[in-house]
Amino acid sequence: MLSKRIIPCLDVRAGKLTKGIKFKGNVDIGDPVEAAREYYEQGADEIVFYDITASSDKRDIMIDVVRRVAESIFIPFSVGGGIRNLEDMRKVILAGAEKVSVNSAAVVEPKIITQGAQAFGSQCVVLGMDVKKAEVSPKIPSGYEIVIEGGRKYTGIDALWWAKEAQNLGAGEICLNSIDADGTQDGYELNLTALISENVQIPVIASGGAGKPEHLAEVLTKGKADAALIASMVHYRTYTIAGIKQYLNGRQIKTRMFW
Repeated sequence: MLSKRIIPCLDVRAGKLTKGIKFKGNVDIGDPVEAAREYYEQGADEIVFYDITASSDKRDIMIDVVRRVAESIFIPFSVGGGIRNLEDMRKVILAGAEKVSVNSAAVVEPKIITQGAQAFGSQCVVLGMDVKKAEVSPKIPSGYEIVIEGGRKYTGIDALWWAKEAQNLGAGEICLNSIDADGTQDGYELNLTALISENVQIPVIASGGAGKPEHLAEVLTKGKADAALIASMVHYRTYTIAGIKQYLNGRQIKTRMFW
């Protein structure tokens, strides 16, 4: 049985660690470099970094912050936000990231997934999916719609169709974020997570809604996710990564222990 991964998420705005609820009302809560180092020392399996306004502001990602984070940790590091083309992907990898997450740009120009996979390997290309519940319709049969530009633009694209398409294009992993659950700390969107996990053959990272260790246990079992993204529950020091892993291992959910 493969170990489940616990992955802290650093949402960054103007160089500061920030957190909102359902992609709104963000407040700055600290320094992303310091947070990355702390989570690495606590036993995080990976770190995810999102420059959350790069796409909507149509600017480049903050490479200097990416480089400083990469220099402070020694675990896999995924970076997203403002990745528009192959050259942007190359810059992020050269700055120290092991993985590049494409979201809005992949919807606008899907070939970026294939180009990245061919240039750097599928294992380096993560599809970021920001998803919101929608009315079931012929256009959106799953009842889940892809939203881009940091939750600002509805696409009319069915989430399940897009997950399968991205896999076919060469994505090596999916980071699946429920906008409805994001920041609520009420639990992950289990139906959405299971729907995607059961219909693709690449790893799925569940994102949005973690508030207590029980939520991770649910999404890693009932939701069938390969990994769980967390933010508020560690940013506000309610829990530690070590404590979360001890809880999961105590319930026969295997995680990698570093102590």
